[in-house]
Amino acid sequence: MEPQQIVFLLILAAALALFISEKLRVDLVAMLAMLALALTGVLSPKEALSGFASEPAIIVAAVFVLSAGLSATGITDRIGAAIGRAAGGSEARAIAVIMPATAAMAAFSHHLMVTAMMLPILMRLAQERKLAASRLLMPMSLAASLGTTLTLISAPAFLLANDLLARNGGGRMDLFAITPIGAMLVLIGAIYMLAGRWLLPKRQGESGNVDYLKLERYYTELLVDQDSPWIGKTLAAFDKAFQGRLQVVDWLRHGIRRRDQRADSPLAAGDVLLVRASPDEIASVRDEPGLSLHAVVKYGEKPRESGKVEELGEERLVQAVVAPRSEFLGRSVSEIDFLSTLGVVVVGLWRKEGWLHSELSELRLEEGDLLVLWGAQARLEQLAAHRAFLMLIPFDARGSRRRRAPLALGIMAASIALAATELLAPQIAFLLGAVAMVLTRCVSIERAYEEIDVRIYVMIAGVIPLGIAMDKTGTADLVAQLLSVHAQGLPVLGLLLLMFAAAALLTQILSDAATTVLLAPIALALAQSLGLPPLPFVVCTAMGAVASFLTPIGHHGNLLILNPGQYTFGDFLRVGVPLTTLIALTVAWMARWLWLGGPLLPFA
Repeated sequence: MEPQQIVFLLILAAALALFISEKLRVDLVAMLAMLALALTGVLSPKEALSGFASEPAIIVAAVFVLSAGLSATGITDRIGAAIGRAAGGSEARAIAVIMPATAAMAAFSHHLMVTAMMLPILMRLAQERKLAASRLLMPMSLAASLGTTLTLISAPAFLLANDLLARNGGGRMDLFAITPIGAMLVLIGAIYMLAGRWLLPKRQGESGNVDYLKLERYYTELLVDQDSPWIGKTLAAFDKAFQGRLQVVDWLRHGIRRRDQRADSPLAAGDVLLVRASPDEIASVRDEPGLSLHAVVKYGEKPRESGKVEELGEERLVQAVVAPRSEFLGRSVSEIDFLSTLGVVVVGLWRKEGWLHSELSELRLEEGDLLVLWGAQARLEQLAAHRAFLMLIPFDARGSRRRRAPLALGIMAASIALAATELLAPQIAFLLGAVAMVLTRCVSIERAYEEIDVRIYVMIAGVIPLGIAMDKTGTADLVAQLLSVHAQGLPVLGLLLLMFAAAALLTQILSDAATTVLLAPIALALAQSLGLPPLPFVVCTAMGAVASFLTPIGHHGNLLILNPGQYTFGDFLRVGVPLTTLIALTVAWMARWLWLGGPLLPFA
C-alpha cells in the first residue's frame, strides 16, 4: 500500500468516526476532511475546492430556491390540502392517495420539505377521520424518500453518482434516466404498504399536536375593496375559491350583521367578513386582489385607490398575550384605540373557548386572549415592555404570493424541460430557474437564501473531494480488486445486490451523499475490472444509499415523523427489513435489464 493511500485512509477513518459520533455537524466534518486532503498534499487546492463549483452542489442550491418559489406562491400548500381531501375517510384509500402524490412532489423538490409540509395535514386528517396517525405517517415518509428516485435532481446521491460517471468517462445520465426504476419502487412501496398495513402500529400520535392545531386558526376581518373582483360574486363562490383556507364566520354590511347569509347571497363593496384563518393566510391577505385586512384599512392605511398602501412604515405582525391583571381587561378594542394609544392595529385574535360572531373592534378583551398586532418595528419594541401584555412573540407566518402561482409553475416546468432536453446543462437550467423565481418576485431574495439548506450544500462540496481522493490515490481500485477476488463466481445480479447492500448499511450511519461518494468509486472500479458498463453498478450504489428504510436514523424524514407517530425503533425494522429486501431485488433486476441487457425475469 502506497503512502498516499495510507494518508487517505487515515483521513477517511477520522471523518467516518466523526460522522458516526455526531460530535460535530456533518458539514463541518466535510470541511475538515477537505482541508486535511489539501494540507497533506493528497489533493491540490483546486481539486479540494472543486466541490463548491460542482454540478451537484449548484443543482441542489437551485432546487431549494425553486421549491421555495412553489411554497411562497402557495402551490405546495394547495397540493397538500388537495391530497388531504382526496384521501377520504378510509385508511386504505388514504394510503393509496397519499403515497403516489407525495412521491410525485418529492421528485422535483426536497423530500424533507415535502415531509414537513404533509405532516400537519396528515395529523389533522387522522384526527378528523378518526384514523391512527401512525398508519399514515410512515407510508408518507416512505413515499417522500422513494419519490427522490424518480428524477436525477431530487437526491444529492444521484447528482454525485452522475458527476462521478461523467468525470470517469462513463457517460452522463439524463434527468429521467432512473425514472423507470423509481416508478417501479413507488408502485411496489404503495402495494407493500397497502397489503402490509398490519405491520404498521396503530397509535394516534402525540397528544401535544392537538393543542398545536388549536392555535392554527385566528379570527380576523376582511374588507371587500372598491372595484374588487369579488363584488357581485356569491358567498359560495368565495368559499369554493379559498377551499376552506378562509372560513367565513359572520358577514357585516354597513356595520350591521347581515341576516341573509345564504350561500347564493352576493358580496358588495365595503362588506366586512369575519373569518377564521391560519397565520399564513393572514400574512397573505395583502396579495389577494380585492381583499384587505379591515383593521389596517380602517386605522392604518389610506384607501388603496389613493396609491399609498401603508402609513405605518416598516410593519411587522406579532402576537401579544393579554396579561391576567391587564388594564385592558373588559374593554373593547375600539375603546382602547390601539392605534392612538399604542401605535399598533389589532388585525386578529385567538380565544381559547367559544366562537366569535361580532366585529373585532367590539370584542371585550379577556385574560389569555392572543392578539395579532400590526405595527412598525419601533412601536412593537416599545410595546414589549408594556405591563398590559404577558409576552410579545413573533407571529409565525409567511405570506403567499398566490397570484404568481401560474408563473412559478411555468418557471419550474421550463427548468425541467431545459434540463431534460439538454438544451442547457442541468446546473445552468436550474440556476436560471432559481434566478427567474426571484426576478419575477415569486419568492423574495431573503426567503430564497433562507430556504437554501447551507449545511447540505457545504456537505456536498466537502465530501466530493473524498471521492476524488479515493479515485486519485488508487484506493477505489484496490478495494474493487479485493471485492472482485472474493466475489468471483457471483452472477452480475449478485454483484449489483452486493453494492446495494453495502450502501444500504452504510447510509444508516452516514448521509446518502457521503455514502455515495465513498462507495460509488468502488462500484465503478469493480465494473471496470470485470469489463462491464459502470452505470448499473453506480446506480445500484446510489439507490442503496437513498432507498433503504431499515432504521429511523437512516433518513431525516423518518426522524420528523418519529415522535408525532409515536414510533419505536422496532417499528421501522419490522416494516423496513422486508421492504428494503424487496427494493434491493427490484433495483438490481431493473438495472441489469435496463443497462446490461439482462432477462426480464429477476433470476433468469
